[in-house]
Amino acid sequence: MVIDKEDSARLFFEANAFAVAGASHQRHKFGNQIFRVLTEQFATVYPLNPVAQTVEGVPAFKTLSNLPLVPESVCIVTPPAVTLAIVQEAMTLGVRSIWIQPGAMHCVVNDLAKSGGINLIADGRCVLIELRHLNFLNG
Repeated sequence: MVIDKEDSARLFFEANAFAVAGASHQRHKFGNQIFRVLTEQFATVYPLNPVAQTVEGVPAFKTLSNLPLVPESVCIVTPPAVTLAIVQEAMTLGVRSIWIQPGAMHCVVNDLAKSGGINLIADGRCVLIELRHLNFLNG
């Protein structure tokens, strides 16, 4: 089944729980900015960071497997080699949607996600811009 770009983004944002892989405690980094915006708009957002204890005062988790529940949507803001491992773990856990931010894409992820039936957004769109475009952001 082929989903158009807007429907794919809406499916991502309709999740009950999110994870942001690459969430950072450094406020200028995109992982932190995405984490902050998602936590302002949605109830359950988990930061994934292999070294940080917290991100914006929220306990950080090393991997998706360490989370108390499997998020329906995962946003990835990591180096490409790390992205591949996160996508593989997400597929194993049954994550429904993955949004890979520009610069985080690994060359085999598209085929891998398609074979697993995941709603994959990895076409260069930025989650922050799409939130505003789809009117999920207030203001």
